[in-house]
Order: sequence, then structure tokens, then C-alpha cells
Amino acid sequence: MPKRQRIKMGHVLAIPLPDDTFAFGKIFNDAGIGIYKHIGRDYNELPQKEEFQFIVGVYDDVVKSGEWPKVDYRPFEDEESAWPPPSCIFDVISKGYSLYHKGEIYDSTEEECEGLEVAAIWEGHAIIERIMGDESWREY
Repeated sequence: MPKRQRIKMGHVLAIPLPDDTFAFGKIFNDAGIGIYKHIGRDYNELPQKEEFQFIVGVYDDVVKSGEWPKVDYRPFEDEESAWPPPSCIFDVISKGYSLYHKGEIYDSTEEECEGLEVAAIWEGHAIIERIMGDESWREY
């Protein structure tokens, strides 16, 4: 069983994938994780560029469990870049849109939410499924 680990912003985690490769995720502020575009053959084959497939919220227990071990530390250039980009909230009752950014919720429009991630906290298995190309997450 993996040993629990202390995590801070800037840590890079190796995410074991079902095909015996590794994805990598960088810890952002506000429970965010940026999943790099790079996939490695082993956990030492780290991404060379700060290019992300997606940035989403992740449950704390997922990153602290040790199942995704820390493999690097890459500090952010400044405080602003440590925050995940804005995400969208759609209220099914009022049919209204909001933006979630830096821990705050702001009124928004459908147009402003176009192309943004939906504000959510993801389980580890769901992140892995998305990395592997499973698009069923789009149905939520």
C-alpha cells in the first residue's frame, strides 16, 4: 500500500495508466490539477513543456494517497499562474450560468462559459478515464 504524501502547489505527480504508461499532473491552487499533454513510458520520463490537456479540480485524498507519487517540483512563475483558469457552473433550476474563479462565484452568460471546464472536483479514476480518451464524462 502506498505511503500517504504531503502535497503542495507545484508538485508534479506521476499517474499510472492502464496501458503501463504514465501521465503527469501538476498541483495548482484551489484543489486544481493540470494534466500534462505528455505521456511517459515510465515515471522518470517527465514532461519537458508546461502544456496541459486539461486543468480540473481533484479530491484531496486522491493526490495525498501516494498512489500518484510525487516525482518533481515545478514552482509557478507568480501567484496568478498558480490558480486554475475560470470554470463554468450551470444551474439546472434557474438555467443561469456562473463563473468559478479563485474561490469566488460570479454571474456569467452562456457565451462567457463557452469552452470552459465545468466546475467540479474529480475522482482519480475519472481523471484517468479522461486521459485514456473515455468521453463519458461529458454527459454530466
